[in-house]
Order: sequence, then C-alpha cells, then structure tokens
Amino acid sequence: MSSSNKHVTAGVDLGGTKIQTVAVCDGEIAGSARVLTPQSGVPADVIDAIVETIHGSLQAASAAAEELAGVGIGTPGEIDESAGAVLRAANVPGFGDRVELGPLVAKQLGGVKVSVNNDVRVGVLGELRRGAGRPYRDLLGVWVGTGVGGGLVIGGELRDGRGAAGEFGHTIVKAGGRRCGCGRRGCVEAYAGRAQMERRAHKLVRRGQETALFQIMEHHGRQRLSSGVYARALEHGDAMAEQLIEKASWALGVGLASAQNLLDVEAIIIGGGLGDRLGQPFVDAIVERMTPNLFVPDRPPAVLGTELRDLAGAVGAAVLAGG
Repeated sequence: MSSSNKHVTAGVDLGGTKIQTVAVCDGEIAGSARVLTPQSGVPADVIDAIVETIHGSLQAASAAAEELAGVGIGTPGEIDESAGAVLRAANVPGFGDRVELGPLVAKQLGGVKVSVNNDVRVGVLGELRRGAGRPYRDLLGVWVGTGVGGGLVIGGELRDGRGAAGEFGHTIVKAGGRRCGCGRRGCVEAYAGRAQMERRAHKLVRRGQETALFQIMEHHGRQRLSSGVYARALEHGDAMAEQLIEKASWALGVGLASAQNLLDVEAIIIGGGLGDRLGQPFVDAIVERMTPNLFVPDRPPAVLGTELRDLAGAVGAAVLAGG
C-alpha cells in the first residue's frame, strides 16, 4: 500500500506506571510500544517517553513519521481540552501542576495535531467504539489502576460535563473514611486505587502484619505494587493481598450501586490495570457487593470486563485522534 493511501494515527495511554501506545492504520492496530513511566518527577522526561513510544509504535507498524495524521493521548487528571493541557494528574510523576501536554508532544513531532482527554474516558471510548461497549448506549466504565477513574456514556456519547464528568473514583463510600490522594476522605479511590492500597500495605507492615507483596515486587523488578504483583500474591494465598482486594471490591461495589441507582445504565465495564489483571473473579466480587445495594435488584446492569484489555486506553486515544 502506498503511503499516500494510509491513514495512520497514534493513541497513547499515559499512566502512573506505564505508557502504552498503538499505531492504528486504516482502523486496525498495526503496531504498539510500551515503556515504564519515568519516576523522576520531571514532566519533560514523561514527554520524551511518550514521543519514544509513538516512534516505536510507528516503527512496529512499518509507518513513517510523516505518515502520522494525528495523536490522541489519554491522561489522568483534569483536562483543558481546548489547550491540550492537563491539571492535577497526581498519579503521574511531575504532573501535579498544569502541564501543556498536547503542545509539548506536538512540538517534538513536528506540529502533528495532538488531542488530549482524560485517560479513563478515553479507555471507555475505546470499549464503546471497538470493544465490550458496542451493544450499549448507556454505560459506565470504571478503570481500577494506580487511581480509580470513570467514564460515562449517555445516549451513545461520552459525557464530559464541564470537564470532570464520570470521576467515579471520588464517589464517597464512607464519610470521614480513609484519606484519598485528592486530599478528601472516604473516596472509592482511597480503598481501591493501587497507590492508596500500597500506602495501606506499608501501614499494615509497620503494625506487624506479614505479607509477600513487597518481596514479589522486588523479585519482579517493580518499583510499586503493580496489578501483576497483586495477582501473584493472591495466587499464593497472601492474606494481606486478599484483605486489600476484598476492601477494594467492597468500595467499588458500594459506589457502583449508588451510581446505578442514580443513572440506571445498561452496562458497567470494569477495566484498568487491576480490573484487567484480576479478571472475572474481581468483577464477580464487585457484583456480589453491589447487588444487595441496588434499588432495582431484579434489573441489574450487565457488569463486564474489557474486551480490549490493557490496550483499551491506547485504542480509545487513537479513536480520539480520528483512527
């Protein structure tokens, strides 16, 4: 195929622990690249890593940089969509303040158009257009990873509100409960976000509780308690891992019951690093805690895992860019 007939976009899923990028050619995933998110706290290091993965995905797709029609980026935090900037993305090192993400990436790519949106909303967009959400017009996507985010689809369209619609992770499930990374107390994310779960694990270790979580982390060369670390610990029957995941399932189930009672969506999709890695048993545990709290229990929503799995965010970002 000649380069003039190709339509190539890149989609970037920026997370607190990894950056996943895909190159989409004529609507199909043609290449991908993935690196760990730099932990230096310097935004420029993250920008460089993003650009590196874009070039890597293009190379894997046998596409040239000049064939790139657009880039989409899904990022944690509050989005200034018109400026391509992100604010308060505390889970990405160095992104606590405003970062001109889109313009900085575009500059390194020779001025290619870069679209930016919230990472979870972008992941939900990927599942809506290319994955498990295709049969539904009203759905809620909940991504459980370093933090907990949400994306809301009403009438087949992603709901942005005034820029922060669908932030399910900051639904309050226990007034005055555990402190969340946002500074408030009792949010779903305080119990189900990996960053807050890791803080809890450290606290339990200081209290004398034993766990293999940190040994597994070190053995596999991780700097944080990743989703894979939790999965391996659960496979070995680690009591602390079971305790933390049980509490996360509780918070997600209670929060989702309230969301469903308010919105009455057709489906809920559970994704993100933890959701994808732990799979159906995690979904089932969430449903078990959600169902008793539903106002209309005889007409529950379908609760599903992702179809695109850990590529949902990157594919959704490519959709955002027109891919």
